Amino acid sequence: MGALRVRLATVADAASIVAMIHAHAEDEDSRHLCRTTAEDIRREGFGPRPLFEVLVAERRATVLGMAMFLEVFSSWEGRPILFLEDLYVTPAARRGGAGRALLARLARLARERGCPRIDWLVTDDNPAREFYHRLGAEHLDDWHFYRLRGVALDRLAER
Repeated sequence: MGALRVRLATVADAASIVAMIHAHAEDEDSRHLCRTTAEDIRREGFGPRPLFEVLVAERRATVLGMAMFLEVFSSWEGRPILFLEDLYVTPAARRGGAGRALLARLARLARERGCPRIDWLVTDDNPAREFYHRLGAEHLDDWHFYRLRGVALDRLAER
């Protein structure tokens, strides 16, 4: 079967990363909202000012999953934290340890970088929520996620 390997992505992984982003959007019936291209990944993740990093899980040079993350400053911690933007494992590789390996490597990176926590958002109907609970992640009932976009964003920007 081959050993599972988790590594930091390189620019050569851009096509695999964008394929998983699109597959993730498809899984959430939101493919029509996903506009990310491989060029976006190369420019924003591997350009002169990278905005994110990606861990990839692979077996025999086949990418099975990815964890896209970024460092953000926590005003309450007084230090950076890691924010997990996307975690995706291909359907064929699920329940094979790739998700756990990606999050374990991310946890090690957090410790290495002095980040006291990892935060992420999950939809109510995401079946991975049980997986996160088994890892010890806590669901924060008292926080609400807000988004400003489209016409509302334009309207506010014009004030």
